[in-house]
Amino acid sequence: MSKNKNHQAQSDRYEIRLSGSGGQGLILAGVMLAEAMGVEDGKNVVQTQSYGPEARGGASRADVVVSSDTIYYPKPMGLDLLLALTQEACDTYFSALRENGILIIDSDLVHQPPTPDCYSFPFTMLAKNEIGHVMVANVISLGAIVEITRLASKDSIKTVVKSRAPVGTEEKNLKALELGFKIAKEKMKSTRTAAV
Repeated sequence: MSKNKNHQAQSDRYEIRLSGSGGQGLILAGVMLAEAMGVEDGKNVVQTQSYGPEARGGASRADVVVSSDTIYYPKPMGLDLLLALTQEACDTYFSALRENGILIIDSDLVHQPPTPDCYSFPFTMLAKNEIGHVMVANVISLGAIVEITRLASKDSIKTVVKSRAPVGTEEKNLKALELGFKIAKEKMKSTRTAAV
């Protein structure tokens, strides 16, 4: 995996897993990402989800497969991007990440990343301190994913986040999304500068 190259999707099929625990909003984040790429940007997308029996605290994941062609198999065969918002999710799913795949972790909750070659962001802390609500960490992570991969346009993900945010929280969620764009852009810029 290399943080120094452009991570815009080059191959036709791109497989994403958003993973963590119940209550972190990962299922909704997967739906929003799929909707931004499929409905808004016109790509072929399949979104599937899995979660434990516990409403909060159990394992949770959302998988998104996107392609410009027909998707014949809806499940990921090898992840191009893994978002891990808990240590357990990182430990469980890292082996499914392709060799040049992108690993994005929440540095507040993943204390032992399996590789130093990852994007590490304090999503939970930023949600609490910058936005005022820990529940928008999922939206901050969506902003980072879109900034890093360019799989969806920023306008598309903004439209979807605004339409899916609970009434009265639209501005807070859009602010969280913009924060995700910003931190990823800064991280990619500093990584490129360090590599030169």
